[in-house]
Amino acid sequence: MDDQTRIELEAAAFRRLRQHLMEDRTDVQNIDMMNLAGFCRNCLSRWYQEAANERSIDMDKTEAREIYYGMTMDEWKTNFQTDASPEKQADFKKAFAENVVRKP
Repeated sequence: MDDQTRIELEAAAFRRLRQHLMEDRTDVQNIDMMNLAGFCRNCLSRWYQEAANERSIDMDKTEAREIYYGMTMDEWKTNFQTDASPEKQADFKKAFAENVVRKP
């Protein structure tokens, strides 16, 4: 497989993941994803921002999230986010420390 085809397939897979998380499974909470998988929608938007910044494209966290979510964070939270239990919040602190702070 040539590099261009690989890049296009990777981009298609990313777009499908985004669609799945943003349209098909809005019921799945970011905190649950983070606690179980070590990443969430916010991580994906941050990785998008980091990729843009590495290519000298000026993009901040807010802009990256709006691009990824297709709406502002306030809109997402109003429409889809539910309150997290104290147990989930405690699990999140551990998951965040293990998965987000550490960079590859």
